[in-house]
Amino acid sequence: MIKKLFFIFLIGVFQLLLSQETYSDFYKLREKYENFAENDSKAFPFIQPYINKAKREKNYDKLVQGYKDGVFYSSLNEEKLKYADSMVWAANQSSNEDLKIIAHVDKGVIYYYHYKKFQLALNEYLEAYKYSKNTKNEYLKYQNLYHIGVVKSYLGYHEDASELFTKCLVYYREKARSITKLHPNEIYNNTKGYLNSLHQLIICYRNLGKNKEADAAIQTGLAEIGNNPEYDLEKGYFLVSKGISEYKRNQFQAALKNFNESLPAIKDSRDFARLSVDYFYIGKSYSGLKKTKESIIYFKKIDSIFQKHQFILPELRENYEILIDYSKKEKNQTQQLYYTSQLLKADSIMSKDFIYLSPKIHKDYDTKTLLEEKDKLQSINYLGTIIIIVLVIWAIGLVTLLTRRHKKAKEIQQKYILVEEKFAAHQNIVEEDVIPVIEEKKINLTEGKVGELLRKLKTFEDKKEFTQKGLTIGKLATQLGTNSNYLSQVINEYKKANFNKYLSELRINYITNLLFEDKKYLKYNIETLAKECGIASRQNFSDLFYEINGIRPTDFIKKRKQEIENNGTV
Repeated sequence: MIKKLFFIFLIGVFQLLLSQETYSDFYKLREKYENFAENDSKAFPFIQPYINKAKREKNYDKLVQGYKDGVFYSSLNEEKLKYADSMVWAANQSSNEDLKIIAHVDKGVIYYYHYKKFQLALNEYLEAYKYSKNTKNEYLKYQNLYHIGVVKSYLGYHEDASELFTKCLVYYREKARSITKLHPNEIYNNTKGYLNSLHQLIICYRNLGKNKEADAAIQTGLAEIGNNPEYDLEKGYFLVSKGISEYKRNQFQAALKNFNESLPAIKDSRDFARLSVDYFYIGKSYSGLKKTKESIIYFKKIDSIFQKHQFILPELRENYEILIDYSKKEKNQTQQLYYTSQLLKADSIMSKDFIYLSPKIHKDYDTKTLLEEKDKLQSINYLGTIIIIVLVIWAIGLVTLLTRRHKKAKEIQQKYILVEEKFAAHQNIVEEDVIPVIEEKKINLTEGKVGELLRKLKTFEDKKEFTQKGLTIGKLATQLGTNSNYLSQVINEYKKANFNKYLSELRINYITNLLFEDKKYLKYNIETLAKECGIASRQNFSDLFYEINGIRPTDFIKKRKQEIENNGTV
């Protein structure tokens, strides 16, 4: 959503950063390719001489410019990232800290916009933030604040993010409408910054339930753009936002019109995250019109995007719940299991992002901001400074404590849901007593012997004989009338685990099912539960339960009791 913001910005910002190039050799070299379209690699035969000249002269300011052009005109994301790395290197060779801001922000934009790697993007934005504290270039400062706001919004800190976007909005609007004569490119860049800040603010409003404010901002954005083709992408974003508002008012036909009108610009931009949002609400609108088949087509498109990019926005999690429910109704267990697996994968990715980003945004941005404010006030008086320090430390401690508690509670809730979904999926699977084709290279037994041994293992599982205390592979082999070596081979090949893991999973899945199905087991202590499934040690039971289910048994029992109480079934 920052498609041309950093390229055309060159004349605006780089006029201040770079030496005059109005009629220089560098200017003449850039004239040969600056009118090529973004992502057009035909520009490179002209860009390379510019880069080579800057290298020869060790002109790092110009070299940053050349690598920046390389980012803009590269058609492949890998190439964009390569030139961004070169930008950072060239900027570090110079003494110009504003160039370092530009290089790190641009690299962060590639991670965010083209890869949706929020962790890596945030690292670049925070690196740029270190340099932006002392810059006199307000444009760069607000550009970086905008990107930090995007990360905050993704994490769900919509109130904090909306404050940053509001600040950016005011700055860009004033610059774009300044009575001071500006170059057309500066006006264009500030207008883009204004429209993007407004769009992000709409997303925050929507998540905060401020629907009137969101609708007013949408109308403002569309009125500002009109039919200006330079802002087609931004218009597409506002149309998606308008469609979402209409969908929530059950105006499904009107919503579909706006969603479909927005699609071409968003597809051209390669913004796959916002394209997923577009597809999701098209699907939801068709669903509202009772056109299930049409809606499922778009929900499946989102899965295709997720498969390719391994990224999904938190608000689209429902997409997989819908596909799972649809598969159940169609009695398609294969699809149901597939979409359940995809949902678990999506949750895992989002959980990792949250765990990494949340403390980092507080530690590396919010805390630094608080401490900077403290430093500004130190000159007032010593007593006031002491009070501020105490308050800052208290606030940081409180935020850290609350963040940890919130994170732990959220992690436990997510892990409990994963176990619940695994249990539900297991209940829906009908196991077929079929002997797989035997691969003689792997097992030195005849097909009949393997089949007989597998049937005996099935009986062993059905009769819950795995709850025997002190069960070893030798004892089980004797009970099944075979030897340890053959039994080990069969378990490894057909149960896809060694004996200890196979036995542990049987025992833990057994006790987990009991905790789901029979409330009396929720009253047992951990030692009793361990003995119930054949595990002698309380600690061993707790560790195995956590390893297999991802949650401690005490936390699981607590969440299960809460769920039963909330459902009113106690």
